[in-house]
Amino acid sequence: MTETASARSLARSAVGRLFPLYGAQALATGATTVSTILASVIMSGLGREDLSGLPATLISAAAALSAGLFGALMLSRGRRFGLTAAFALGVSGALTGFLGARAGLVPVFLMGAALMGAAQGGYQQARYAAAECVAPERRGSALGLLMLMSVAGSLLITGASSGVEQLGVRLGTSAEIAGWLVAAALLGVAAALMRAWTPPASQEPAAVRTARPPLRKTFSIAGVRSAALGLATAQGVMVTLMSLTPLRAHHAGVDHAGVAGLISAHIAGMFGFGWLTGPLVDRLGMRFGYTSGAVLLVAAALSALGPGTPWLGASMFLLGLGWNLVFVSGSRFLTRYPAAQGVTDSLGYVASGTGTLLGGLLIARAGFPALALTCAALSLLPLLSAWRAGKRSTGVPPSPEPSGAV
Repeated sequence: MTETASARSLARSAVGRLFPLYGAQALATGATTVSTILASVIMSGLGREDLSGLPATLISAAAALSAGLFGALMLSRGRRFGLTAAFALGVSGALTGFLGARAGLVPVFLMGAALMGAAQGGYQQARYAAAECVAPERRGSALGLLMLMSVAGSLLITGASSGVEQLGVRLGTSAEIAGWLVAAALLGVAAALMRAWTPPASQEPAAVRTARPPLRKTFSIAGVRSAALGLATAQGVMVTLMSLTPLRAHHAGVDHAGVAGLISAHIAGMFGFGWLTGPLVDRLGMRFGYTSGAVLLVAAALSALGPGTPWLGASMFLLGLGWNLVFVSGSRFLTRYPAAQGVTDSLGYVASGTGTLLGGLLIARAGFPALALTCAALSLLPLLSAWRAGKRSTGVPPSPEPSGAV
């Protein structure tokens, strides 16, 4: 009876720790949906369609630079401090981007986009905080539920699209620009949630510093480099197509509500099936996640070549779901290696920035089909990660469990 009561108490404690993280994830996804995803449309409205991919590139570059720094900050000061700082930085970036776009100042808008990217480099590591709150055999499920909460944020902001449009009218600007002001408010609430969050003992600064292995030694461990490869590839392909497909839809005459619907389909694929993909990866292992994710990413890139909005909707959904499977697999594995987390995220952002910048140029010179085919070829790389993953069925390396796991 005592052990049962203790287990229930630990479970309730874990739920309490996860709630602020899940709420902040929903708010962050809502903020991204209403702001940075539509940055290419804003650039077109500002008369710089030739640089439509530049905001996404700056976002990825800033995130690449900040992810390692935020990872080090969380190792020294703890998850709560690092995540709170990241969300606060996002507020300043969203406000800067709104003011710059409203005033027609492209450099100021791009500065806001870069600050938003730097913030993402930090708060995207909340997934590791969530995984650290539970036992290893439940980490895929915890990551999956975190993704599911992102759907709530996306649906909330999509449902409020008419309100965002009305806000834009009142402010004398477009709905896309007004969305950046809404994003600032959402990220401010997320920062408050993180400030009130109580992390488990394993995430306290002293405990994390004690468990930190050298970076070179970490990347020499079997599976770490293949996990980094899979995560970086999936992130790069996903962000490239996610950022540039709305522009293709915009050119096809799709209105704001239609573009919002495409983004919702993408978010649903990314996060809506976390309740299923997380437990599947827990049960079937990393090879399953990498392989099935790669197949779906290829299908997403090829279906984007189809005519009409339905094909674009299917492409965006498959793109999100394929990314989800690779993301859960790699993140679940790297939860035990904090030294590799920030660096791996940086690699993903470098891939994203390179993809969006070169993708915009490729579209300008050879058209969208050339981009889609290139992304399809790159999407095969997670198969190499699956091959390198070894025969381990769960992908969990032998290492001491963090205290506070339940």
